[in-house]
Amino acid sequence: MTPTASRIADSFALQGMMRTFGAVLEHVGDGVVRIACDVTPATSQQHGHGHAGLTFSLADSAAGYAALTLIDPEFEVVTSEFRISLLAPARGRLVAEGRVIRPGRRLIAVAADVMGPDGSHVATALGTMVPVRS
Repeated sequence: MTPTASRIADSFALQGMMRTFGAVLEHVGDGVVRIACDVTPATSQQHGHGHAGLTFSLADSAAGYAALTLIDPEFEVVTSEFRISLLAPARGRLVAEGRVIRPGRRLIAVAADVMGPDGSHVATALGTMVPVRS
């Protein structure tokens, strides 16, 4: 495991929300991170589909960790702005892939897509991460 992947894995292990969802870190690369989890009764809404909060959280975390892969280890990132379009019901195993659109010293533009097990495009998101000293 690379030092960057170890750093992301260590940080991910501290995320109570991701633990609550049963999410797992599937891939860490330069500017790209994938996080997956299953929709469960605990993460569903009243119709049995994954709650929008689940989809949003997966996309936000994947995009934030993608940003973290490209910055100095003395920094973390925080979300400054994040918007999501929900495109299809969230069912089964969801995979959120976050990626860096444009890295910067003060702002990092990110995007994420959340896909369902049948290839359905569940959500797409755009956001801005801000590097902060850890």
